[in-house]
Amino acid sequence: MKTKRTLVVLTVLLFAALACQVGSQAPFLPNSQSPSSQQPAVTAQPPLSVQAPVNPAANQDAFTSLYQRVSPGVVAIQVTTAQGGALGSGFVYDTDGHIITNYHVVDGATGNQAEVDFMSGFKTYGTVVGTDLDSDLAIIKINAPASELHPLTLGDSGALQVGQTAVAIGNPFGLDGTMTVGVVSALGRTSDSEHTAPGGTQPFTAGDLIQTDAAINPGNSGGPLFNLNGEVIGITREIITNNTTSTGEGTNSGIGFAVPSNIIKRVTPVLIKRGTYDYPYLGLSSQNQLGLDEIKLLGLTQDTGAYVVSIVKGGPADLAGIKAGTQTTSVQGLYAGGDLIVAIDGKQVRTFDEMLAYLIENKSPGDTVVITVLRGTQKQDITVTLGKRPS
Repeated sequence: MKTKRTLVVLTVLLFAALACQVGSQAPFLPNSQSPSSQQPAVTAQPPLSVQAPVNPAANQDAFTSLYQRVSPGVVAIQVTTAQGGALGSGFVYDTDGHIITNYHVVDGATGNQAEVDFMSGFKTYGTVVGTDLDSDLAIIKINAPASELHPLTLGDSGALQVGQTAVAIGNPFGLDGTMTVGVVSALGRTSDSEHTAPGGTQPFTAGDLIQTDAAINPGNSGGPLFNLNGEVIGITREIITNNTTSTGEGTNSGIGFAVPSNIIKRVTPVLIKRGTYDYPYLGLSSQNQLGLDEIKLLGLTQDTGAYVVSIVKGGPADLAGIKAGTQTTSVQGLYAGGDLIVAIDGKQVRTFDEMLAYLIENKSPGDTVVITVLRGTQKQDITVTLGKRPS
């Protein structure tokens, strides 16, 4: 059977990430006289910072202990498709036998069936019961002995900080139970989703992704990304790479993305209950990063915010009165006169990524939000009733 080791791969120019380690501090206290000595009082001095020695054995024990605790809940996934097959990873969500993985791992699976292989050697078939193309999530339901079901704990991705340790366990190139270690390289990234907008030309955006340099390769897709407490902080989703194997598969180059656990917490119960999940929809597009020359051409009076490039006619933003740029500039395709979104529900918006992350993690179709825009030099609050992303 021809096998495809599944991982979404993007090809762009690479950059490197560095991880830093900070040692603990220990106070240094000066020698003191005996209590009976009659010495003048000495003003206490602040303790000196002393770099504690790194203990490789302690670090090693922490990682081995983490692996032993969580690996029974990690699974390898194999599916048969019209193109041959695909390999991926996943993990146990609950004792009812629900397994979480990526949508692109099971996309096109024959009969909606997938083989799920446990670290213990137990294997079973499961049925895909829920899919979310926007965040690239899927739920597989299996029947398995209670002794095989070791649900993993979902952590709080909202508490993550850049530089924290990130541990990935999965099935790269079919090598099940592989563990790799890195850091959280960045937060709040965006990427194309698996959900194509009407017309079939442009995908919707997947938002609030975790960036990590933990080694992720084809077959890791759908596997858990852990913090050092053994909590799942994300599901590995895709890599950016210029490197490929002899068969054309992308390989790790230090930039990988994971779906954050707080989105998983929000989406999974709905997928189990209904099979699908609806995301909030504004009906606008934005140029996320503007250079100084573009800011000047657009006549903007501040450097941060989400500049509205286009509005979907009849969409929520259009109905609420948000405006896109229409005035030509010296740059082809760049139009001045649009609104600059600077806040949502009173929270500052520095980039479109930040606004999208807020919507995805906090709002649902039918909810209202207050969008603060800078129109010319005047700020204006606009109330928008959110729709749902159209099919």
